Amino acid sequence: MSAFSRFTALAQSLPATVPFVGPEAIERNRGLAVRARIGANESGFGPAPSVLAAIGAAAGTTWMYADPENFDLREALALHHGISRDNIAIGGGIDGLLGEIVRLVIEPGTPVVTSLGGYPTFNYHVNGFGGRLVTVPYVNDREDLDGLLEAVRRENAPLVYFANPDNPMGSWWDADSVVSFARALPETTLLILDEAYGETAPAGTIPPIGALIGQPNILRMRTFSKAYGLAGARIGYAIGTLGNAQAFDKIRNHFGMARISVQAALAALKDQAYLADVIVRIGASRERISQIARSNGLSPLASATNFVTIDCGRDGTHARAIVDGLMEHGVFIRMPGIAPLNRCIRISVGPENDMALLEEALPQVLEAIGSRQ
Repeated sequence: MSAFSRFTALAQSLPATVPFVGPEAIERNRGLAVRARIGANESGFGPAPSVLAAIGAAAGTTWMYADPENFDLREALALHHGISRDNIAIGGGIDGLLGEIVRLVIEPGTPVVTSLGGYPTFNYHVNGFGGRLVTVPYVNDREDLDGLLEAVRRENAPLVYFANPDNPMGSWWDADSVVSFARALPETTLLILDEAYGETAPAGTIPPIGALIGQPNILRMRTFSKAYGLAGARIGYAIGTLGNAQAFDKIRNHFGMARISVQAALAALKDQAYLADVIVRIGASRERISQIARSNGLSPLASATNFVTIDCGRDGTHARAIVDGLMEHGVFIRMPGIAPLNRCIRISVGPENDMALLEEALPQVLEAIGSRQ
């Protein structure tokens, strides 16, 4: 296959890849229909009715670009968090913002610290800008704060990624531990604190905004993709000092936000009553998944997210067989990609119809796997 001869050496060295195989690709490649989409940590409960109404009302304005300064959304978020709008940068989901942060910090060969088996899209961006990943294994299915700190100091790394609550394990650290970790980092190391699942975490997990707002080596990442039910709208934001938030203006796509998506985010932020109801439903669905797992001899891990990670008790080959087997029944789930985390499967919460399909299919898959081994 031919390609343009003057791509950069870095681009030529990289594989063409997609960090996640989407359910649409699985449907195309395997000729199977997804009946329960509970693998991508989306919200099957959907956005609020008020948000859907706002999307409909905004449809007629889609011929216009969105405000390149994202003023209204930054102002609304500032009021929500009790900070200045100048402490907030808006982007195309956390994924898009991660790429911009890496671009701001990383040069070819720069060491970047993260957890072994942590969020693959962050690694994808680091590789895309030529960074050198330095990984720290999980300890007891939780990101190792002491190990991350030691690796940062050893490598003199300018960037470290830490998700709390964690994907793919659903585990979490308490707020005091997170603050202690952040304050122990060298001033020359920027912490990406990914709080995508912050709304679904227990009280005491997420540090107050004021606890870290003045620390110039921290960017806190938030999203409308999870509890707010707007994964397809691609709205995320970063919270940091004035200098850090404004740094995005040096490299971001200023017309990168969809006008309809911005209006959806504004409406979602306004409807906190719906968010509170969804959080209750997420908790109930987590328990439902855990009950289904236990009734089939599997071990659900405690979760602070909108998914449950389930220890299948063996290895990655066994877990992969369960993932593939469930897809044969139209139940789309995922699993961690790195041992020993890949002994597990990961199931997103969802409405009762999805849970019923999971409950029906899982014992059949486990029985079929057992009969083949």
